Amino acid sequence: MMWPTLLLGLLVASVAGWIITAWFQIRRIRRLERSHEEIQVEETLVFDFLHGLGEAFRETIRPQELHRLIVEGATRVLDAHGGALYVTDRTGGKLTPAFISKGCPPLVDVPPNILQQAAAAPIALEGFLRLHTISPGEGLIGRVWQTGQSVCLNEFSEVPELAKLRGGAFGSSSITAASLRYGNQDLGVLALANGPTGPGFSQADFVVFKSIAEQSAFALYNAIIYSMANEKKRLDHDLEIARDIQRILLPSEAPAINGFQISGINAPARQVSGDYFDYIQVDQERLGVVIADVSGKGVPASLIMAICRSVLRAEAARNPSPADVLRKVNRQLYPDIKEDMFISMAYLILNHQHEGVTLARAGHDAPLLYKRQSQTVTPVKPPGMVVGIDSGSVFDRLTTDFAVPLERDDCLVLYTDGVTETLNAEGDEFGLDRMMQSVRASATNGAQAIVRKIVEDVRDFTGSVPQNDDITLIAIRKT
Repeated sequence: MMWPTLLLGLLVASVAGWIITAWFQIRRIRRLERSHEEIQVEETLVFDFLHGLGEAFRETIRPQELHRLIVEGATRVLDAHGGALYVTDRTGGKLTPAFISKGCPPLVDVPPNILQQAAAAPIALEGFLRLHTISPGEGLIGRVWQTGQSVCLNEFSEVPELAKLRGGAFGSSSITAASLRYGNQDLGVLALANGPTGPGFSQADFVVFKSIAEQSAFALYNAIIYSMANEKKRLDHDLEIARDIQRILLPSEAPAINGFQISGINAPARQVSGDYFDYIQVDQERLGVVIADVSGKGVPASLIMAICRSVLRAEAARNPSPADVLRKVNRQLYPDIKEDMFISMAYLILNHQHEGVTLARAGHDAPLLYKRQSQTVTPVKPPGMVVGIDSGSVFDRLTTDFAVPLERDDCLVLYTDGVTETLNAEGDEFGLDRMMQSVRASATNGAQAIVRKIVEDVRDFTGSVPQNDDITLIAIRKT
């Protein structure tokens, strides 16, 4: 009887062992299945987060919407109670709250009076958090930003500003935060938190969070690039409009006047020009011709140019004295021109009845006078100082009318320094001598030929070097 009993016992033990082993295997399989399901859910959430960021850039997205998308997406992936995104301000010296989700425990030091108010009115705490900026090294968020190190905290011994909140309704049980950097650019800090009753973040959560932070930094950087590109498009569009307006302000062709042949051109170095030229009908006998150059380039110079044009036209009407016109222009513009800006001008009046030319110069490049009889080119240098640097006491004394004698086929050429100071590939200037040669070589063919010859010679001289300054030319020939 002993052997059968022993065999039966062994059989029962074997069956029991098999059942226990099968039970453990089933439990293990179920745990693996649950773990697999959890991983699949997590992968789906991460994919949805990344897909959401990608979709956001299919159309122009507002920064506020991107900030919300990052925080809410990260919160959903890690099943956190709340999150906050702080971004670098324009100066790069502070962090400003870009988006703080509802339910996110405070991540900064909160003054006691705000906590007292928040106990009765939570909006007091929300208002404080949305307005509070963070300096480098200030609290947990400031240290993460300063060091660039990601953290995952389940105990707050080294974070006193949050440790004091832990036992209250506004405390956190666990926090994870990462600095958002792309390339060499600091973009901000992303943080997630669980409330006082929530579970702590695991190391697996931390790994996922750091991946989310990397993708968030890339998205924020792309948003900046998109914004800059869109801003450039808007600026280019505005500059195109400004150029069209400026083109309207500049004369398209020279007026006909008995006894004189006139040709002028303006070639801006940028979309808008600080150079200016104009023809002004002073009265039935006289035509005013003006050329000017505002210091600087681009939009600021073009705005001053437009103001100068309006003032000059108003003062030139029925005033036969170029010097008196420039004095009045200077007195009007002086209070409104910045200290680092000025305008050089030359203004002359052609009188077809007396076939005379009267010139006044306000610090502008000396016009070139071509005499047909001697075939010489010489600068005409009446005294004068630039507009905008003197209220009038010195300017009025220096600025005088100067008669320029012109005989048949003599020419007078007005220009801005964009012609003489243009550079070639070797860094050499075109210079006054080359310009005088161009005038001498073309003067016998008329005003248009002079302008055309100078422009061609400048282009041949510079070659492929981009134009570095505005170019304006006016040629006047006595007929």
